[in-house]
Amino acid sequence: MTPETRSTHQALADERNETVEIWINGEFFPRHEAKVSVFDSGFLVGDGVWEGLRLHHGRFAFLDRHLDRLFAGLAATGIDLGMTRDEVAGALQATVDHNDMHDDVHVRLMVTRGDKKTPSQHPSNCVGGPNVVIIAEHKAADPAVLDAGITLFTATVRRPPPDTLDQRLNCHSKLHEVIALIQAVEAGADEALMLDPTGAVATCNATNFFVVRDGGVWTSTGHYNLNGITRQVVLEVAPDLGLSAHEKPFSLTDVYSADEAFVTGTFGGLTPVVSVDGRTIGDGRPGRTTARLRERYQDAVEADVAG
Repeated sequence: MTPETRSTHQALADERNETVEIWINGEFFPRHEAKVSVFDSGFLVGDGVWEGLRLHHGRFAFLDRHLDRLFAGLAATGIDLGMTRDEVAGALQATVDHNDMHDDVHVRLMVTRGDKKTPSQHPSNCVGGPNVVIIAEHKAADPAVLDAGITLFTATVRRPPPDTLDQRLNCHSKLHEVIALIQAVEAGADEALMLDPTGAVATCNATNFFVVRDGGVWTSTGHYNLNGITRQVVLEVAPDLGLSAHEKPFSLTDVYSADEAFVTGTFGGLTPVVSVDGRTIGDGRPGRTTARLRERYQDAVEADVAG
């Protein structure tokens, strides 16, 4: 990453991560010894699903929603995890307890179909059960990103329809998103905005996208983007601020003339967008409505972990 480039996943450096231990199929391994097989289904064909969670005051924010999404993804992909919801929650908690973690922690839970006896797509070649990996890291979002906001570039790579690869699945198959991000970075932006097959705005390469306009917040229909948990919470809390909340198709024309724009994700929460395709959004600075929504989102996080 060049000094000029920002990312919604940009974190402050933390040397404690060098000694973090990784949970793999029920065992802990030092970070630099944590490995899965080259025959793993995720490595071979991107066959797996995952979740990203935040630990706040020793508790996982919106854990039930994350588990709902995880098990929905497992059902859709036909992966038999072999663990109950309580067992998954226990493994997550065991990982942060083992590493003595409490706040500003990001956890990635990954499930693949398991090891194959030969490099191939067919599930019948799996040997044994799925591979489950939990990586917990000390990761505090870089406040400089919130202060400055990020810039977006609309990639030529579009989000596919549900009958190609359902974008509501949090799956390991992310190559189209990586290519979109590379296009954006090479164009001088921080991250990529992606359209759906109809030409309407869908989402970003790794976050969900909102505009503020006409007294409300707009985001896409939800058919071509990840079923984001932060996205859903924003839609839920916006009316508390007197804002209408819309999931609807809209175009780049609506984006360029928006009052504000922001992206949402588990790691960064709400991150302001200050320009899209070289067009300044609003006054080119993080907006007041975005800041108010971020405060209300943080209130929702606090309420969830307190409950």
